[in-house]
Amino acid sequence: MSTPQVVVHRDKELMAKAAAARLITKIVDAQAARGSASVVLTGGRNGNALLAALAGSPARDAVDWARLDLWWGDERFEREGDPERNVTQARDILLDTVPLDPARVHAMPASDGVHGRDVDAAAAGYAADLAKASGPEDHGPVPTFDVLMLGVGPDTHVASLFPEHPAVRETERTVVGVHGAPKPPPTRISLTLPAIRAAREVWLLAAGEDKANAVAMALSGAGEIQAPAAGARGRRRTLWLLDRAAAAKLPPQLYPPASA
Repeated sequence: MSTPQVVVHRDKELMAKAAAARLITKIVDAQAARGSASVVLTGGRNGNALLAALAGSPARDAVDWARLDLWWGDERFEREGDPERNVTQARDILLDTVPLDPARVHAMPASDGVHGRDVDAAAAGYAADLAKASGPEDHGPVPTFDVLMLGVGPDTHVASLFPEHPAVRETERTVVGVHGAPKPPPTRISLTLPAIRAAREVWLLAAGEDKANAVAMALSGAGEIQAPAAGARGRRRTLWLLDRAAAAKLPPQLYPPASA
């Protein structure tokens, strides 16, 4: 696994715009090298801010949207179209405005889908979709995502992997149903740490004073059970994209002065 790198931006608005520009470049490069690209999206305020910045960027037209696979790191197990679902928000912000191939938009199941209210069956179904999309060149039953993005919660959770929660301890399955999450809604679907660590690059997004303790804890050598963000690593690169407020409790040696 890669060693975390830290980039600190002046404020959350600049962070979102810079992350969007970085993502466009990564997608274009992957498509040039392999013909297609795969990205795992995250919700929350920072994930949605990045999507909004991408939607407003003239450079978005450099992406061949029809050759992009989109997956999600986690989802609220609610009805299709529920405004709290990450995929609903992503569609409103960006996805409905670009020419994606619908077959390559891999939304996590909804609670009124083919699995009904059985969140564990829904998670197994998504795991099967991931396995079907993986090839001989991949490292197991998950595609090697080009970029997997994660928001970081004030408690250090990533995706729907919460500190000390059963889901963060999973070592075999790639997707799990989450029961009794400490953050509403309590029922969710999430990639596990083994699935996250299949990505070439993992980007962790955090902005705001309320994230400062979590960022410092995750980057200070905490264990992944106590601080799930500490266990989110990419095969080639692990990138923490922060604003100054979220980086406020980091020792200066963790990031170069130029990045601030």
